[in-house]
Amino acid sequence: MRYASGQGTRTCPTGKHMGGRSGHRSADIATVVSGVFRALSICAPVALLDAPPTLAQVFEPTSLAADIPARPLAEALATFARQTGLQLIYVSGLVRNRRSHAAPAGLSADETLARLLQGTGLRFEYLTSHSIRILAAEGVLRKTAMNIPGQAELSEVIVTANRREEDLQDVPITIQVLTGDQLARLNATTFDDFVSYLPGVTAHGVGPGQSNIYVRGLATAVGGIQSSGSLGTFPSVAVYLDDQSAQLPGRNLDIYAADLERIEILEGPQGTVFGAGAEAGVVRYITNKPKLNVPEATLNAGYATTAHGAQSSNLDATVNLPIITDQLAVRGVIYNEQRGGYIHNLSATFARADTDLGIHYAYAGGQVPANSVVINNFNIAANDINPVTYKGMRVESLYQFNEDWSALLAQSYQSIEADGVFAEMAANSLGEPQPDLSVQLYNPSASKDRFENTALTIDGRVGALKLVYAGAYFVRNVEQVQCANPTPATPATAQCFTPGSSWRDLERNTHQSHELRVSSPDDWRIRGIGGLFYENYRVQEQVDWFYLTALPYFNPIGPPTGYYSLNGSQFQPDGRPVRSGTPGAVFVPAPVTSNNPNIRPPGVGFFNDITRGYQQRAAYASVDFDLIPRKLTLTGGTRYSRTDTSEVGSSVGGFGCQLIFSPMAPNPCLNHSNFVNL
Repeated sequence: MRYASGQGTRTCPTGKHMGGRSGHRSADIATVVSGVFRALSICAPVALLDAPPTLAQVFEPTSLAADIPARPLAEALATFARQTGLQLIYVSGLVRNRRSHAAPAGLSADETLARLLQGTGLRFEYLTSHSIRILAAEGVLRKTAMNIPGQAELSEVIVTANRREEDLQDVPITIQVLTGDQLARLNATTFDDFVSYLPGVTAHGVGPGQSNIYVRGLATAVGGIQSSGSLGTFPSVAVYLDDQSAQLPGRNLDIYAADLERIEILEGPQGTVFGAGAEAGVVRYITNKPKLNVPEATLNAGYATTAHGAQSSNLDATVNLPIITDQLAVRGVIYNEQRGGYIHNLSATFARADTDLGIHYAYAGGQVPANSVVINNFNIAANDINPVTYKGMRVESLYQFNEDWSALLAQSYQSIEADGVFAEMAANSLGEPQPDLSVQLYNPSASKDRFENTALTIDGRVGALKLVYAGAYFVRNVEQVQCANPTPATPATAQCFTPGSSWRDLERNTHQSHELRVSSPDDWRIRGIGGLFYENYRVQEQVDWFYLTALPYFNPIGPPTGYYSLNGSQFQPDGRPVRSGTPGAVFVPAPVTSNNPNIRPPGVGFFNDITRGYQQRAAYASVDFDLIPRKLTLTGGTRYSRTDTSEVGSSVGGFGCQLIFSPMAPNPCLNHSNFVNL
């Protein structure tokens, strides 16, 4: 059950049970404002609905003793409940962002409540003599075809899918919208929570912020999460935070859904207006903006249990503060959610067999080598190893210069810290079946994903035309370590033949963008929008692969200091790269761009150190003509862009410097065999 209430008011809608066998575990955070005993008392009146009349206590509500001034509706209802002694039951999101009318003292309870709800689109009905339910005037909230509980019928939703404000029902493209109220009712705070409510939208991933998004089954192919920043393909589904794109190969931006106005999902190609990265669709997070002259504050807290896992909790608070009447307001939100783990790392000692597919890599006659490393995981074996913590804040300031011009400055921070892994292993190192939701890991696994975004939006008018500038600077840093011990079904056991392998991935993504667009009035029969766009996108990534048995067998490796050339070319006639052992090869000194120019520590048998990115300059235009007003519209658009891409760095492998087979390998091992200077 989910219990929620404002001050002096209470709700008791049904919730959902967490369970099943899934790679993604929604924490199903319940909003709890009142205590447990108060929450239990909420449901009692509902239970009395079918009770005999003799069991219902006769209750006479009192008239209003003092004036209730116009104020945020939640506060007005709380005052009403205190003065009359009546119990109010409603979905907490139903009264959010609504204001009441004033009610003078002396009115009856019914007259007062009717006055408070006037013009809000809400109505009330008695459940018992002392319990009143508040609901939407257009009908009882019910589940939609999308299985979203509590969505109001035919409520107006304004979207900006075409870079102009339009009613969702008038937008001639396929678009799905989850409003802030719907997200609250669903207890959906993360991407994995709400994506299951979106028909035609799926995701494939291995943890929070590590998903590839599919719209209508379309997405670019991806490999492993490691090295995805430097080797992965760029997504074909764009992710936007307001007007700033923020996609990263192999890693979706998992923005915590606190104080969001809505989430828009645009299906199909959006290239004319949104540009690169939107060939399959767009996911847009639209934040709530500051409100002039409207002081308000909300607090949500929750506690939940996870099926087969640990407990979870969340807390978020939002404040809107008018600073200067009709001119300046500030809005801020802060949040922290801790989700319990559900994957169990079983105690085990790593074992190998002569039948392993990768046994031949050990060069021991098809048998397990006598000196093969044996390790156990006793120091990291535990239950519920994959807890996740979301925490962050967002502050926005709105300044209204005059009726036509305004400026919005926003600053966002978020951190996702996760331990363990988010997938089970069907078999152990011997190929034996394991219980559900269990793994055998021999090396620690964890990730830290942090981003910050600074955005400035200036909105105004020049004559009849609307002018908008949107600029932003986005920085995202990811650090992840992962156990990579092989299994019997993995042929590439590596020459080291060790379970003690892991990788460490460091990614830094910077994204600067500027857009200037102009549009005609929305009510013109022929209307247009056009703009100029510039962005500078860069990904810096360093991935180190560590092998336990490489310690005595390999010399340390480092970035190359040049490259080998044959007859002035870095490639042989058959297309293979020229190596140190290629007959006639000549070494050419050349600096390499490195995020880490140092010699790697012993045990690193392979690394990528690559910087890639692009600069884009674009101009676009789109024109709409209403052939039949509000019935049939013809739209034409075009976009011109120039994109300059770059990739520099090095890819270095140390297997050519094995001391077992190359006793004369240099130390440190530079410019030897498996080196590529990009």
